[in-house]
Amino acid sequence: MLQGVLVPLITPFDDSGRVDVACLERLAAESLDAGAAGIVALGTTGEASALDEEERAQVVAACARVCGDRDAQLIVGAGTNDTRTTIARHEQLAEFPGVAASLAVVPYYVRPSEPGIVAHFAAVADRSPVPVVLYNVPYRTGRGLGPSSLLELAAHPNVVGVKQAVGGLDADTLRLLAEAPASFAVLGGDDAYLLPTVLMGAVGAIAAAAHLRTSDFVQMVDDGRAGRVVAARARAEALLPVVLAAFAEPNPAVIKGVLHAQGRIPTPDVRLPLTNGSPAAVDAALTAIQAGHR
Repeated sequence: MLQGVLVPLITPFDDSGRVDVACLERLAAESLDAGAAGIVALGTTGEASALDEEERAQVVAACARVCGDRDAQLIVGAGTNDTRTTIARHEQLAEFPGVAASLAVVPYYVRPSEPGIVAHFAAVADRSPVPVVLYNVPYRTGRGLGPSSLLELAAHPNVVGVKQAVGGLDADTLRLLAEAPASFAVLGGDDAYLLPTVLMGAVGAIAAAAHLRTSDFVQMVDDGRAGRVVAARARAEALLPVVLAAFAEPNPAVIKGVLHAQGRIPTPDVRLPLTNGSPAAVDAALTAIQAGHR
């Protein structure tokens, strides 16, 4: 059962533009040592679309080593916008021990029908050697899954959850939370709405902003799940400025800028077409992080 806060790790690049594997392992270890339940490799925040196949394998292997050492959950992004390639990427996950699940995004750009999306995920789940977590993020993909489709997929024995990132806590999400089977993990995917989503039944979150003040995100989600609403609300209010600052520019530019300023990664660099976080945005995020510690 997937639960708790999972950090979708950035991919650090060194001065020559290569993936810094040692730094990646340190970041994964820092997140887990701060209380995160697991790591997501090759997510949007990890710039998966900008990595070649060798780099993708390096990232997964590094995260698998760290998660294996700490008995932590590892989810690997393995979805793309065509079914054949998505299946092939899932089948490759059999080469990496300890992968708890995949994260498979709704096919983007081609704008399939909702029944087509359901058929896509069923075909992937039929062939995947690991359980599948759906990634429902319509503002990135141009298509989304409504509650009826998500509940249909939740009945598949190899579909174990969803990262629900629909830009808020809407009626569709509330229905999903109310009707999903206990074996199906609903994970919050919009960092500003994590607490209300958890209070209504989500079992955890995949949260990019949890790179920053990881332990506070973990405690907020733990408090919410345990019904400690006053404590959870206070923590959510303190974290909101951090979340807003982290996403002031396209993700993960600001997060990388902050991690570099903190001395945790060698460069703040992202790969084109993304551009590095502006000094103003990075400074604003650092200020928000520091303010929350007072």
